[in-house]
Parts: sequence; structure tokens; C-alpha cells
Amino acid sequence: MTLDTEAVRAALEKGRFDEASVLLGTDPPGDEDIVPWLELRAEVSYGAGDYDVAVISWERLYAHHLEHGRRVGAARAAAMGALLLLCDSGLMSAVRGWVRRAEHLLDDEQGPVQALLAAVSAYERFMCGDMTTAAVLADRATDLGERFGVEPARLVGLTATGRLTILDGDIDGGLAMLDEVAALLLSPLADPFTRGMMYCELICAAQGIARPDRAREWTDQMRRWAVNGPGSIRGRCRVHHAELLRASGPVDEAEHVALIACEELRPWMRREFGWPLVELGTIRLRRGDLEGAEQTFEAAMDHGWPPHPGLALVRLEQGDVSRAAELISAAVTHPVDAPSKEIPPWGELRLVPSLDAQSEIALADDDAATAAAAATGLRDIATRYPGPMLRAILDLATARACLLGDDAAGALALAQSAAGEFAGLDAAFDAARAWEVAARAAAMAEGPELERIQLAAAERTYRGYGALRRADALAARLGEPDPTRPPARDGGFNGVQGVFRREGDVWFVDFAGASVRVKDLKGLRYVHRLLASPGREFHVLDLVAAEGGAPRNVSETPADLTAQRGEAGLEVLDDTARDAYRQRLVDVEDDIDDATRCNDLGRVAKAEADRDFLIAELTTAVGFGGRTRRTGGSSERARTSVAKALRYALGELEARHRLLAAHLRSSLRTGTYCSYKPDPLSPVDWDL
Repeated sequence: MTLDTEAVRAALEKGRFDEASVLLGTDPPGDEDIVPWLELRAEVSYGAGDYDVAVISWERLYAHHLEHGRRVGAARAAAMGALLLLCDSGLMSAVRGWVRRAEHLLDDEQGPVQALLAAVSAYERFMCGDMTTAAVLADRATDLGERFGVEPARLVGLTATGRLTILDGDIDGGLAMLDEVAALLLSPLADPFTRGMMYCELICAAQGIARPDRAREWTDQMRRWAVNGPGSIRGRCRVHHAELLRASGPVDEAEHVALIACEELRPWMRREFGWPLVELGTIRLRRGDLEGAEQTFEAAMDHGWPPHPGLALVRLEQGDVSRAAELISAAVTHPVDAPSKEIPPWGELRLVPSLDAQSEIALADDDAATAAAAATGLRDIATRYPGPMLRAILDLATARACLLGDDAAGALALAQSAAGEFAGLDAAFDAARAWEVAARAAAMAEGPELERIQLAAAERTYRGYGALRRADALAARLGEPDPTRPPARDGGFNGVQGVFRREGDVWFVDFAGASVRVKDLKGLRYVHRLLASPGREFHVLDLVAAEGGAPRNVSETPADLTAQRGEAGLEVLDDTARDAYRQRLVDVEDDIDDATRCNDLGRVAKAEADRDFLIAELTTAVGFGGRTRRTGGSSERARTSVAKALRYALGELEARHRLLAAHLRSSLRTGTYCSYKPDPLSPVDWDL
């Protein structure tokens, strides 16, 4: 069969990766076509979500070129494999291994492959905190990329230089460079892969210095074309969208976007998968889903990603203040390196979220010394990297320190300033946090009336954002009813009568004097089951099983349920992925040996962390006796399905019965366990 490269390329340019895969076929062609076939196979596989096959294709091309004595071709294949490992794996030791292989094949002459290697190495050094070497390599990538027409190398070099300039303290100069990159990314010379990855880098740079204005601008640009982007581009774009929604709300939509992002990124990311997981956990924490947040942060830990400050704040919300203080103190004192392009992975900026959390926890713990130290740390960072968001975070932390230092008037002024700053930056949740601190200061400085005004502002902001758990707590303090709570009727029953009954293909609903009919939806069936047992917590697997006609007995495990429903489950890692992981282990061991010979103890430690991650992944995938572990019908998958079904059903119901939809939104608790818990002061007598 003759390879039709033009047809495959045409499908790739339109983002039709499945079509391109069919055109390419699975069997290698004759020797004359093997080189273009492997190159296309790498590109098609990456776009279609088969990341390991994409990397393996470059590795096989590397071996093929070596076998035929083509040193430059082998070096280019090694550089391309290193690029994919750099972008999605987070395994910097494996990246270094492939870069060394390529460099050993090349002489001192400069050319396109050297440009690509300089770009990869610049970002590898950036990720590892070697700013001096990264800057030299970034300049080299820009120069060689421009000289030899390697646009990806030039764009990567310019982006790295802009980020390094920012981290060196020249924020305006660095942002100007990144603005130049943003303009260049619109050029047809920028291929889709480079365009997507560099847009992601621009947004990460803006988020890293707390500049939501730039992050929003670049996210909007990325979203315009990322729908058909290759590989992990779509998922990365969704994470950035979720980041903005996490700040502004509505938080339900933020969780929905983050869940889709996690599903889209699962085929590509390895250690970096901790990034979207932490984002999802933070959203769930703000939403008030503490169990879901805790599970998600723990999943991020399993991917070698630091879970704090999120997990420490979960402990605070659970009422374990001392444990929260212990965890956040360790996170601030001994920050963990992570292969993140956003935090950034090193330097003082990565401490901002942890210091902010430490300040909040210190206030709850009445720890004046720690609150003051956290505010001082934030002041030092905000002085070096000035901007409105960091200034607002600093003002809020300083307000907390003033409160514990008996300076109520100073705390009130600073908290109110922070609230206004956060509101202007469309950071609703943070604005509500600031109003809460202002309320506490007002109670000390001015009296109950001003305290009530500040609390009411916080309650309204939390409720509009979707943080109903916090909003309900403040409403109780204010002594005011939940605005979504239906009014009680006069008579013997101090509550509301309601009907929620299925009639064929529709549901008949009567509530608070209004009757409607709504088409049958899976989410409404879940609602019906929850309404039938107010207060009872249903595991999401129970809801899914009941919907499938096979309710789970109390003694049954999720595995029993999986078997009952005929789901064989999916392998945690397939054969190709396991082979790829084992090859990565070889790469990592080589890097450990090289670093040991060079007495580079820092590189040894980072490579050993990569090795530990890979061994953990393989251990998870392979059970006793070498048997493949499988997973299917998992709680997380069921949780996602139930949450989506309920969200959609309540949206449909809201269009027909706004009051009932509002009541259900405030009374339904979702997560791994779901329940219907109406306000006991205004119960509903349901006719089901």
C-alpha cells in the first residue's frame, strides 16, 4: 500500500485525527516510506490521544536512522521525542537523556536540529530552576530558529526569555516580550502544536504572577481555535478556563469545565496530570465539597504533585485547625518541587498561595506571630513582583495580622480595600473572604451594625459565586432565611407540600403553588430517589446501580457492582503504555548515572523523584504475580456522571419552575455521597 502523505496531512490540518489515523493505517509500509510513515504516526497518534505511541514512534525513527547511519535524522527524532516528553510528561530526567543522545550525534556545526535542541533544553533548565543556563539556551534557540527558519524554536526561545525576564523582576519588560509572542502565534508560520503550547505558557506566566487580566485575554485567544487543537491543547485550554471561573464563579460551571479538562488530559499527561487535579480540588473546596476536594488532592499526590495549600485548607474547613496549621507550615518551610509551568516550579512566587493560606489558618488559630510572618513574606514578594492581585492578597493577609495584633481599625481599612480590589479583578470568592475579615474587624472597631453590613456583603457574594456552604453559614449568623428557601404555609404542617411524581415520559411537579410537567431525565430520577429519603446519604454507585435496575446491597463493594453490571473494566495501563514507562525508567536510570558521575546531587534527587513516580505508576498497573490491574465503574466516574446528570436536570427544571430549582440547588448535597437535606425549619412534605 502506497502512503498518501498529502491526504494524511490534509486531515491533520483540519484536526481530523481519527480520519488521519485510518488513512495512515497500522502496518508500516516498505522501507522507502518508513521515515515519513513514522513521522506521521507520531503526529497522528499525539493528536488522537495515544501519547505513548507518539513518543515510541519518534524513538523507533531514531533507531531506524541510526541503523542506516543517518546521524542528523536520528538526532532530530531524538529531539522531537524529547519535546513531547517535555510538554506532557513532567519527567525532566527522560528529557535530558534524549537531548544527550541527540547532542552526541551532532558535530559543532549549527543547524535546524541544534535550534530545536536549544529550545527543548532551555525549557528543561527553566523547569529545573537553572535560570542562568536557561537564559543562554533561550537566546540560542531564538537566534538559531530565526537563522534556519525553525519557527517553533524561535517561539519557544522568545517565550522562555519573556518568562525569565519576569521572574528576574522586570514584569513590564517580560510581559512586553510575551505580547510579542502572542502576536507571532497568530501567524500561519506557527504550527498548531507550538501555537497551543506557547499560548498555554503565556497564560501560565500571567497566572504565576497573579495577572488575571492578561490570563483572561490570552485564554480568550486560545479558546478561539483550540477546539480542534492537537493532543493536550484542548484540555489545557479548559484548565485555564476553569482557573478563571474558579476566581469569578459560577463555581458549578468551573467544576464542570475542570472535570471535562481532566478527562481530556488523561490520555496525554503523566506527572503533569496533577495540575488539572489540583485545580479541580481547589474548585471543589470553594464549592464546599470537602470530601470531593480531599479525594482529588490525594489523587494529585499520587501523581507526584504537592497537594497544598488545598489539602491544608480542607483540614481547616473540617475544623481541624491544628492539623491545618501543621500542614501549611511544612508546605511553606519545605516547598516541594513540581514539574509545573505555572506555579512556577521554583522561586518565591510559588509560595504566594501557601502564604495566603497560612495567613487564613493563622487567623483561625489565633496565631499572631505566624499571621505576621505570612504577611511579611507576601510583602517581600509583592514588592518584587508588583500587581493588583498580589497587592490585594497582601492587604488581606496584613488585615488578618492587624486583627490578631488588636489593630481593628487598620484591619478594617485593609480588608475593605482588599475586597474592592478583588471585586475589580472579578475574583468573587476572594472578595467574599475579605468581607468576612472586614466584618470581624468591624465588630471590634465599629459595632454590630457595620459588622452586619460586611457579613451581608460576604453572604451575597458567596451565594452569587455558588459557595452555598459558606453562604448558608453566614445567613445563619445573620439570622436571615436562605433566599432560595420556599415560604412556609399556614396550618398544622409547618412546611411546604410538594409533588414530584413520574407520569410516563414526564414528571408532574407541584411546589409552592405552581405546577409544571418536565420531560423525563436521568437527573430527575436521581432527584426522586434522594427526595424519597431526606437526610440519607447515597453513594453515587448506589444511584447509578439503581438507575440500571441493580440496586447495591450494603455488603457489596464497588468491584461487586462492576461485576454485576457486566463491566469488565479497563486496564490501568495498556501494554504500549507499560512498555513506554519501562523505557522511561531506563532513561531515568541513565540520567541518574550521568548526574552521579558529574557529582550533580540536585539533578540526582530530581531524577530519583522521576524514578519513584514511574515505579509507583507501574506498581499500580501490575498486581501480584504480574497480573494486570483493571479499573471500571469507579467512584470518580460515577460521581462525574451523576453530577452532570443532576446539573443538566436542574437547568431544565429552572426554566419551568425557578423556585423549585432554587430549593433543590440549596438542599441537594453532591459528591461521592449525595443527599437531600432541606432546612429543618422549613421542611417539604413530598408526594412521590
